Amino acid sequence: MAIPDHARTNFNTLLRAAGDGNLALMECLDAVTGERRYVLCAVGRAEDGDFVMTPFGHLADGNPYDAYLPPDPDDPDGFIARSGEGAAS
Repeated sequence: MAIPDHARTNFNTLLRAAGDGNLALMECLDAVTGERRYVLCAVGRAEDGDFVMTPFGHLADGNPYDAYLPPDPDDPDGFIARSGEGAAS
């Protein structure tokens, strides 16, 4: 499964921001649930000199190994299921 161009572009932006020392972790509230989130942001400057925080995603709550299923190396369109579950697509 190929990673879409927009995701690759955002990832490269995060790498540049981290390399330049312009990456921040900002505490926010989820706009839908109101839950507290810790958001990875690239930090830039607006023309007026103000800081601009561009959010890219939030850190996983709890154990991130429980939150995500990795890709299946034997199936380019599949994901490895948790033990006891069938293959995920």
